[in-house]
Amino acid sequence: MVSPNIYPNVCTFNIVIDGLCKEGKVKDAEEVMRHMTGKGVEPDIITYNAIMDGHCLRGQLGRARRVFDIMINKCIEPDIISYNILINGYCKEKKVDDAMQLFCEVSHRGSKPDIITYNTILQGLFEVGRIGNAENIYAEMLFAGTIPDIYTHGTLLDGYLKYGLVEEAMSLFNKLDRKIEHASIEFYNVVINGLCKNGRVDEARVIFEKLSLVGMLPNVRTYTVMINGFCLEGLFDEAKDTLRKMEDNGCMPNNVTYNVIVQGLLRCNKITEMATLMKRMAGRGFSFDATTAELLVNVIRENPSVLDMIPELHSEKRK
Repeated sequence: MVSPNIYPNVCTFNIVIDGLCKEGKVKDAEEVMRHMTGKGVEPDIITYNAIMDGHCLRGQLGRARRVFDIMINKCIEPDIISYNILINGYCKEKKVDDAMQLFCEVSHRGSKPDIITYNTILQGLFEVGRIGNAENIYAEMLFAGTIPDIYTHGTLLDGYLKYGLVEEAMSLFNKLDRKIEHASIEFYNVVINGLCKNGRVDEARVIFEKLSLVGMLPNVRTYTVMINGFCLEGLFDEAKDTLRKMEDNGCMPNNVTYNVIVQGLLRCNKITEMATLMKRMAGRGFSFDATTAELLVNVIRENPSVLDMIPELHSEKRK
């Protein structure tokens, strides 16, 4: 472009800077910004947002904030994207107080929180267990006229279930379940998984079994969380039956599916069944994950004779 005297404008530079930042090459991106400034091309809001996002992706929140402050000092007013980038960065690092401070600044500087802002701050608050604050933000969101999306409600459901607030979660779920626009298999996966982890497997099973009635096809995660729920309760016949139905319905189990079953069998000391499943896993190219391996090591440590029940492991040890 430069050779035929077609000099890049700010839009061209922004594309390069954004691409470099997404590749993690923030220093190179900042060098490009210094070059463009030296040539009389002034960075705009898009330039600064790209640089901030690059720093946040690398966990460099201090540098991202400095870029934000430089932008303001240059009289470039941050937009809601600028705030969302920084709030998301703070939430990922669990610096929720900093995120909340920025959230409060948004409206004071003339911007308006959007659905991304609300979803990000809700996720951050639930992540650190600040449920009351999250509920206040949700109420504020509704009052401001911002319509929650499926991600908003998924965050609320997951947050409630994560902290054992099953009744609150199910109250919200029952309201949303009647609204067809909220239907998605991920939405149901959150609830089934949360119920299973809270020992409410029978309720999870009811929702799982009614999926076809509401036009939902279970995916590999749906089956896996249901199988895990059965395993956590020691209901291995139900787990194996669900695994069989999963395959019959053309939804092939993955490595996670097999590992949750093996973990359940190990916890209940069902070594023979575990060995049989282990052969099946190997035949399909799957292997134990870190959690399964740790459980197996603990079982062998407590009862070394387990090795004799698993010829494959015994042979491997002798090698």
